[in-house]
Amino acid sequence: MSDFIAVIPARYASSRLPGKPLLDLGGEPMVVRVWRQALQSRASRVIVATDDERIRDAVEAVDGEVVMTRTDHPTGTDRLAEVVESLALTGDAILVNVQGDEPLLPAALIDQVAVRLAEDSEASIATLAEPIGDAETLFNPSVVKVVRDLAGRALYFSRAPIPWNREAWGREIGGPHHERLEHENWLRHIGLYAYRASFLAAYRDWPPAPLERLEQLEQLRALHYGHRIQVALACEGHPAGVDTVEDLERVRALLAVDDGER
Repeated sequence: MSDFIAVIPARYASSRLPGKPLLDLGGEPMVVRVWRQALQSRASRVIVATDDERIRDAVEAVDGEVVMTRTDHPTGTDRLAEVVESLALTGDAILVNVQGDEPLLPAALIDQVAVRLAEDSEASIATLAEPIGDAETLFNPSVVKVVRDLAGRALYFSRAPIPWNREAWGREIGGPHHERLEHENWLRHIGLYAYRASFLAAYRDWPPAPLERLEQLEQLRALHYGHRIQVALACEGHPAGVDTVEDLERVRALLAVDDGER
């Protein structure tokens, strides 16, 4: 497969967990744990992109590579675009955006999105999805759904329950919350992305799209401006990241078990 770079955007500010990248996980800052996971992938480089010197110092303490970025980026995607510019990457370079709050992310998923993008020359982005097995999850607006075409490319992303089963659900408001979903028509989007550098360079100049504003889903901007997104079924389970104190304690417990077994 083509070379790719794994980039971990990390900012100190967080509304629910201030200083999240530096929170301790088994004796190491979270951002370092994520960096170590990314090192297990086939990425040719693993870079932490941050605007905070404390995060830079933590990563450089373990000999990690850091790119300092501006403080005013509205999204991690914008931060990746600055990395493309700082490193003077060619347009065909592939970057995988590894979220800085996912210390349990399997390296196989990082490799998978990079491979899918390399294989689809007409796509600007690759991402992942997994089947939804119950209607309660499908009707949860916090769970992002995606529908694909025959080539595996995204037709649309939504917080709504798509596709709608017209015959089974009719006009019922709220949906069949106890129904099991037996096949793969319903997919949960996993927010792990591979990008072409040329796309990132163009992206930061586009204003947000109307549907993006409605759904509060950044990936809809790419579809709005005519770019294709390849969506593969994840080859492994995707563990939840750290958004709350409860998530933090859950991950700490899992890491304690894992470290104890080594």
